[in-house]
Amino acid sequence: QVQLVESGGGLVQAGGSLRLSCAASGRSFSSYGMGWFRQAPGKEREFVATITLSGGSTYYADSVKDRFTISRDNAKNTVYLQMNSLKPEDTAVYYCAASRGLLLRRANEYDYWGQGTQVTVSL
Repeated sequence: QVQLVESGGGLVQAGGSLRLSCAASGRSFSSYGMGWFRQAPGKEREFVATITLSGGSTYYADSVKDRFTISRDNAKNTVYLQMNSLKPEDTAVYYCAASRGLLLRRANEYDYWGQGTQVTVSL
């Protein structure tokens, strides 16, 4: 089993940057594909980015491509989401998730979830 804890959210002005972290418990972190999702008020949870076991491959939602970067450090059991050029429409609760599958983009394909961290982008 994997427990996930996100951190790094906050309030930032449009055009700014934030880096989210997701710390995982357990010794099998490197066995899981990792993903980031977000959920804005009144909207469904949506895919943001995903990364394979060793970090060799990544995939992004079109809405964040070229602005966000997902990475992982298996020695630290941590996955990151670097968010640059933030826009007000990026405002949401951001969740990290773990899956035995790779490069998955549907929320129901992930097995473990963190509690989320709020990101608010102001004008």
